[in-house]
Amino acid sequence: MEKSFYYAVPWSEVSYLKDALEAMEIPFVIEQNSERLQLEDGHVAFVFPDLHVRVYGSVRELFGSHGRPYSQ
Repeated sequence: MEKSFYYAVPWSEVSYLKDALEAMEIPFVIEQNSERLQLEDGHVAFVFPDLHVRVYGSVRELFGSHGRPYSQ
């Protein structure tokens, strides 16, 4: 999967968001803190490929904001 954007979220929200994304059949991976992703303690990143505009709108609504670019 080519990674395009991500959302950093606290661990406490992972289960709910994972279940919602799987129900909508939206592709994603979860990544932890790394050199590429500088995340706060207790946070993980939901990483997405490029998505169709309508699908991105659903993701944006679920997370409440625009995603951050995933630098390659």
